[in-house]
Amino acid sequence: MNATFPYWRLSGFYLFYFALLGATAPFLGLYFAHLGFSPARIGELVAIPMLMRCLAPSLWGWLGDYTGRRLLIVRIGAICTLLSLSLIFVSQSYAWLALVMALHAFFWHAVLPQFEVITLAHLREQSARYAQIRLWGSIGFILAVVGLGKLFELFSLAAYPWALIVIIAGIALSSFWVPDAQPLVSARPQQAGGFLAQLCQPGVLAFYGCVGLMQLSHGPYYTFLSIHLENLGYARGVIGMLWALGVVAEVLVFLVMVRLLQRFSLRQVLVASFLIAAVRWLLLGFQAEHLGVLLFAQVLHAATFGSFHAAAIHFVQRSFGAQQQGQGQALYASLAGVGGALGALYAGYSWKTLGPEWTFALASLAAFAAAVIMATHAQPQPQQERP
Repeated sequence: MNATFPYWRLSGFYLFYFALLGATAPFLGLYFAHLGFSPARIGELVAIPMLMRCLAPSLWGWLGDYTGRRLLIVRIGAICTLLSLSLIFVSQSYAWLALVMALHAFFWHAVLPQFEVITLAHLREQSARYAQIRLWGSIGFILAVVGLGKLFELFSLAAYPWALIVIIAGIALSSFWVPDAQPLVSARPQQAGGFLAQLCQPGVLAFYGCVGLMQLSHGPYYTFLSIHLENLGYARGVIGMLWALGVVAEVLVFLVMVRLLQRFSLRQVLVASFLIAAVRWLLLGFQAEHLGVLLFAQVLHAATFGSFHAAAIHFVQRSFGAQQQGQGQALYASLAGVGGALGALYAGYSWKTLGPEWTFALASLAAFAAAVIMATHAQPQPQQERP
C-alpha cells in the first residue's frame, strides 16, 4: 500500500461494521429466545432484516451511482441505523421488534455496498488487495463474538441491546474518518444498455443465482447455530469462541487471497467454496456433538464465507463498468438478502418438524446446487476469469 492510501481508516470502518454482524449472527436468535419467542417467530424476526436487504441495497445503490455521493449515503445510513435500533428500548413485543428489525435494516444495508465501491476506488488497480483490508472486518467479528460471549456468561442477555448501540455508534463515527473516492471510468468500452446489458453478460446471471443459493444455505447457521449448540450442552462462552474460530480461519484465507486468485480462476474458487459449504452443513447438522468435528466444521468457514465473499466481490467488480459498480454491489447484497431471508424462514419452520439434522441437510443441498450451476452455467468473460 502506498503512503497516501487510507488503509487504517478503511480498515477501522470494516472492523466496526462486521463487529455488528458478530453481535447479531451468533446472539440475535439467542436474544429472541431469551425474550420467550418460539423457533418460528425467531426465524421470522431474523428474516426481516434479510428481507430488507433485498430492497434497500438496490435503492441506495441506484442513488449512489446517480449522485456519486456514496460516502454521504454511508454516513446517513450509519446514523439512521443507530437512531432506528435505539427504538428497541421502547418495547419487546413481537410487532414492535419486527418494526425495529425492518427499519434499522433498511438503513444498515445501505452502507456496505456503497462502502465496497469506495474501498475498491481507493485500491484502483490493486483490487486483489481488497482482502487485506476486509480482514479487519473479520477481526471485528472475532472481538464481538468472543467479548459478547463472555459478557453474556457474566450478565443477562438483557444487556444485548446496549452492546448493539455501542457498536453502531462506532460504525457511525468511523464513517466520518474515511476520505471519499470515486471509481475510475473503465478504459474498455461500456456495454450498450447500461446496467441491464452488463447484467446479462454470460455467466453473470448464473453467478447471482448462486449467491442467492449460498445465502439460502446459511439460513440455519446464522439463525439457529447458537441455539443448536446450547441445546447440545455447549456454554455461551464456548459458543462465542467457536464462532470466533470460524472467523479466524476467514482472516487467514483473506491473507492469502491474492495468491489464491493468481493461481485459480474466480469460477474455480467459487465452485470450491460451494462444495465445501455443502460438506460443512452436513457436519454441523449430524455431528456437532463431537467437538473435534465441530472445530473442523468451523475452520471450513474460511471457504464458505472467506474465499466465497472475496471472489464474489471481484466477480461483481469485473462484471460492471464504473457507472454501475454501486448497482452491481447492491444487487449482490440484495440477492444475498433474498437467500438469507428464505433460509431463515425455512429454518424457522423446519427446525421443530424436521429437526436440526435435516434442516442443515436442506442447506447442504442448496450449496451443492450452487456448485453445479456455477460449474456448468457460469461462463465468465476472459477478463472476469482472473484478476
